Amino acid sequence: MVKVGYFQFAPVFGKKEENLDTVLSALKDIDADLIVLPELPFTGYGFSSREELLAFAEEPEESGTVFELVKLCRAHGFHIVTGFAEKAGEKCYNSSLLLGPSGIEGCYRKLHLFDREKTYFDPGDLPLDVFDMNGVSIGMMVCFDWIFPEVARTLALRGADILCHPANLVLSYCQQTMLSRCTENLVYAVTANRTGSENHSFGTLDFTGTSQIAAPGGRIIHRSGKEIEEVYVIEVDILQARNKFITERNDVLADRRPGFYL
Repeated sequence: MVKVGYFQFAPVFGKKEENLDTVLSALKDIDADLIVLPELPFTGYGFSSREELLAFAEEPEESGTVFELVKLCRAHGFHIVTGFAEKAGEKCYNSSLLLGPSGIEGCYRKLHLFDREKTYFDPGDLPLDVFDMNGVSIGMMVCFDWIFPEVARTLALRGADILCHPANLVLSYCQQTMLSRCTENLVYAVTANRTGSENHSFGTLDFTGTSQIAAPGGRIIHRSGKEIEEVYVIEVDILQARNKFITERNDVLADRRPGFYL
């Protein structure tokens, strides 16, 4: 059994220290093995330009934000998956980091950039992979990756037990689609979405909240409201994600016939 959860809240654009304090305060007494945070929870989301993004982005190994989160993981013996504006040389990625007591234990760079993200982020350049968390296989995806079934399927084929999905969702049907990803691949998925709005020169972004934990087969274990701030943690049976039989004769991964697919 594994205790998994998320923290849904409304980051304040550009206020990295304030947002970090909010996260540290919310998680300081949590009993969990894994907590998922939203996409870009420390910087906010709606950058006006690449120059503005670069002013906020950090190299993970040099980040005070990462340092404090790792210290929290070490103090409580848990792991965090968090969105992160990752600077890497001259490039900048919309990334997800797996952090634990030993430090940075995994990194994923968002492959599928959404709308205005294409004007300031670089597209991800790392292959989809899974990372070990005390015997549990963690797969990471970020926000708009939800619409590409290849992402969840690839992570499932690589052995992911849990899909960790930091998000800043603005479309109304994303959360429901993640239930399909759990049905197709018989995995758990933790979608940590943010709440609230951001007002920028290019318009207003309204985020949909309703973070959720979904079980293999697409059952909703828990879904938050649209506007509330909430930490939610529940114990799940990871063995359910390792049984890929949907009938006694049908294994959803072994029955694939990729030779007939484009």
